[in-house]
Amino acid sequence: MDLAKLRHIVVMMLFIVGCAVAHAQDNDMILNRPYADAKPLHFGFSVGMNFQNIAITNNGFITDDGEEWYADVPSHSPGFSVNVLADYRIAEHFNLRISPGLFFGNKMVRYLNHRGNPEWLEQSHYKQSQNIKSTYIVVPIDLKMSAKRYHNMRPYFTAGAMYTGDLAKDHSEQLKLKNSDVMLTVGMGCDFYMSFFKFCPEVKFCFGMKNLLEKNRPDLTESPETMRFTQSVNKIKSNMVVVTFFFE
Repeated sequence: MDLAKLRHIVVMMLFIVGCAVAHAQDNDMILNRPYADAKPLHFGFSVGMNFQNIAITNNGFITDDGEEWYADVPSHSPGFSVNVLADYRIAEHFNLRISPGLFFGNKMVRYLNHRGNPEWLEQSHYKQSQNIKSTYIVVPIDLKMSAKRYHNMRPYFTAGAMYTGDLAKDHSEQLKLKNSDVMLTVGMGCDFYMSFFKFCPEVKFCFGMKNLLEKNRPDLTESPETMRFTQSVNKIKSNMVVVTFFFE
């Protein structure tokens, strides 16, 4: 993810956390929901945003007609996320959390022929693009490690894994991605104890483990002009940043 997008996420999170901290400080004399963390099992839901990205490893393949294509993702668009939550208390500072849900988003891939000329009349021989839309069903499992509660605040860290399965139709354009992945995740957030619920803003970083590139493309047997993009890439791995707001 580029630094500009990351700065926007951090600023937004700091603003939301600052508002929640101000609210919590105003109520420091009142301990909201004092027994909320003593429950062995509780439930909740979340809404948020995800910023999807793919890391593309190009190989410098040169076609028979002398073209050399490279692919990258120059920018990121925010997607929407919604989850349900089940939280099981293991010990005073440790909870096991599972939060299945849906992530909606897209990745815009840009292709550039390094041996091309930007002044060519036929621009498809110099640059192309592909919008890969995704509807992920996700099953994150996290270990939540919480600090000691301070008045109506309690910061925490998370570590875990997340299964993703793409419910969108198969991508049959230049690059085709496999429909499932397993991601390692790390995150941080803070519990804010309100009068009737806990509000928990969280940011999570997710790193895909599988090579998502589908190299077997029988659908492109009769289309070498499109197959050259698959031939130019060795590996594609997914990663994303997820900003989530839990209500528990």
